[in-house]
Amino acid sequence: MSAEGPPFLTLGPMDKKRAASLDIPMVILPSLQQLRFLCALAEQCHFRRAAESCAVTQSTLSGGIKELEARLGVTLFERSHRHVMLTPLGKEIATRAQRLLVDAEELVGLAHNAQEPLSGPLRFGVIPTVGPYVLPSLLSHLGTALPKLKLSVREAPTPVLLDKLAGGELDILLVAIPYGLGDVETMEITEDPIVVAMPRNHPLRHHKVVSRDDLAREQLLLIEDGHCLRSHSLQACRIVDPFRNEVFQATSLRTLVQMVAAELGITLMPQIAVDSELASTRNVVVRPLSPDKPFRTLVLAWRPTSSRGAEFRMLGNLIRVCLTGTKRAFAPDHDIEALAAH
Repeated sequence: MSAEGPPFLTLGPMDKKRAASLDIPMVILPSLQQLRFLCALAEQCHFRRAAESCAVTQSTLSGGIKELEARLGVTLFERSHRHVMLTPLGKEIATRAQRLLVDAEELVGLAHNAQEPLSGPLRFGVIPTVGPYVLPSLLSHLGTALPKLKLSVREAPTPVLLDKLAGGELDILLVAIPYGLGDVETMEITEDPIVVAMPRNHPLRHHKVVSRDDLAREQLLLIEDGHCLRSHSLQACRIVDPFRNEVFQATSLRTLVQMVAAELGITLMPQIAVDSELASTRNVVVRPLSPDKPFRTLVLAWRPTSSRGAEFRMLGNLIRVCLTGTKRAFAPDHDIEALAAH
């Protein structure tokens, strides 16, 4: 009987691929700090300002950019004594880097807020035709109900806020619809009627409501392009050609009300702003629009990829309570336990 040698090991196709993969060197990835430097310089196009935004020295940022370019093996920026600008490839890489940074922040936020929902930093955007009229009471209300929530508020027109939300610079927005918000998750908060503001001695003051036909014969003062309130006002009145009877465009509701008080025309404004804006003048009165009493809707909006959707809906309920007082009261202990179990 012949002695048997050791059995042979036969490698299948999958085993060969697995063995071959062991020979592939590990790719050295850019650091998050380098990606943050890249995005800051892409936005500022200036080394000093980019360094300040990252709270580092200019030499640290410059060195980080050089290390990133060496690691990737490409040139990301064109540099001269007068300006810095992204190369075409650098622009694409910066866009992807911004998405990676957003995902990284979402990852950290997911872990943090699983332990303690609605706490820590929250970057909150709000439009100018809402912020001044809701933030004073809202921030006080949130401070009492959620003392560990650290809100950072940015006020800007809707297009600017949407860009910053998509870029990861903001976490959540309080805006108004109808307006094309794009790819976002939303939660309705409350309706905000559109009313007519006119001088106290205006003939329409005798009307209980003002019709669209009445408005068509008046000199109309509107907020400038770029503010969603302008489109809300035009839709409310079904005005197709606003320039026919529009005599002035303002940058703020405050300016519009002052123009109305000076008897230069009439305007449309949200009900939420009436008490605040008319407090400083007695020469302006408001009337509702007929027949359907148009309104805009205030909504919260956030990225659909955000891991904090359940938290944001909880926050939305609290904001709704503050603005309307019609929904159930917020119970932090109960709601946070429910969210943690979600």
